[in-house]
Amino acid sequence: MKVLVVGNGGREHALAWKLLQSEAIQQVFCVPGNGGTAVMQRCQNLPLRVDDFEGMARFASENDISLVVVGPELPLSRGITDYLRSQHIPVFGPTKAGAQIEASKAWAKALMQEAKMPTAKAVVFADASSAKAYVKAQGAPIVIKADGLAAGKGVTVAQTVAEAQAAIEEVFNSSFGIVVIEECLTGEEVSVLALTDGVTIRPLLPAQDHKRIGEGDTGPNTGGMGAYAPAPLVTPQLMARIEQEVLQNAIAHLQKRKIDYRGVLYAGLMITPQGEPKVLEFNCRFGDPETQAILPLLETPLEELMLACVEQRLDKMPPICWKQGACVSVVMASGGYPGDYEKGKVITGIEPAEAKGAIVFHAGTQLRQNQILTDGGRVLGVTAVAANFEQAIAQAYAGVDCIEFEGKYYRRDIGWRIKG
Repeated sequence: MKVLVVGNGGREHALAWKLLQSEAIQQVFCVPGNGGTAVMQRCQNLPLRVDDFEGMARFASENDISLVVVGPELPLSRGITDYLRSQHIPVFGPTKAGAQIEASKAWAKALMQEAKMPTAKAVVFADASSAKAYVKAQGAPIVIKADGLAAGKGVTVAQTVAEAQAAIEEVFNSSFGIVVIEECLTGEEVSVLALTDGVTIRPLLPAQDHKRIGEGDTGPNTGGMGAYAPAPLVTPQLMARIEQEVLQNAIAHLQKRKIDYRGVLYAGLMITPQGEPKVLEFNCRFGDPETQAILPLLETPLEELMLACVEQRLDKMPPICWKQGACVSVVMASGGYPGDYEKGKVITGIEPAEAKGAIVFHAGTQLRQNQILTDGGRVLGVTAVAANFEQAIAQAYAGVDCIEFEGKYYRRDIGWRIKG
């Protein structure tokens, strides 16, 4: 079968890489793809935009595409699934109605409250003055969230009232017209991604991301600077609670709203010091960089799971099979990220890194004149699978040490919670 993967990040490279490991997959096409997907065997980039639904539908129909896999949240929130389904093209990813669970934090919070999920107390505001008055009354620390898609960077955990009010100003001075203000929860964050056909839920391995730019989890939020799986924090008992209280609960309440949700349901959770899971947010797609740490451990063919979701027969699938061991992915970023950064820097050392056992997933790269160049803030995800976390961390950083590009930046403490 032939599969079309929508997106150009590290997540999409990992999806294409995992799909191509299956004997059932003849070829993968990526829209628009990146420098990594450009050089993979049996993989071809297509010069289409992720919002060119008509162009993708035409290509899928003319080239016998069996499945479209949507990576990023933007095309999902704009209705790519609805459009492709109307053209009778199988697509893995929720409809526009389902994607609201990520596209609107206010909508998602209302769903959580309706479902009586464990989550932070929150209030929604449509004007800056009321929001600022609320923050002044509540005090800090407090969490400010822009109500919309912000590529993983629309959240400010404000330590002072002044910082919170500045974040509110920023929200209303940008294209966001609503702000969600939440109590600040403490504990450890964890990502639990689940596959669903709208009825049945199959959780993947729990992962932990490192969202902040600086070591020791300091500095501003990013799209994610590294991840590992399976997160030891999530015991089988805790996973059972998350599955029932959060994931199944969410699907049940989506059904109540007549939303047929097929794809990935991603719960971003805070595990409190008392071991209680609290929902921070939902996403409507695979996480990035969590996907790069989860998929290398997956043994069940990915396309079989995706097709079971699309065809609503996930309950008939045997349990998901996983490799033993641990996976760690370290993000190499452009200097200046998550602020301003330069593009077009030559990347060297990827082959030596892979020779040392690393899997190098491309994120912000492009292939130009047989050279791989930087083309984004997060450039590469240098990944390793080993028998334990200590070995996986060492192997990933051995790969990082091989790779050079001007202004490269990476955190040296990915996995510090495990090592600590």
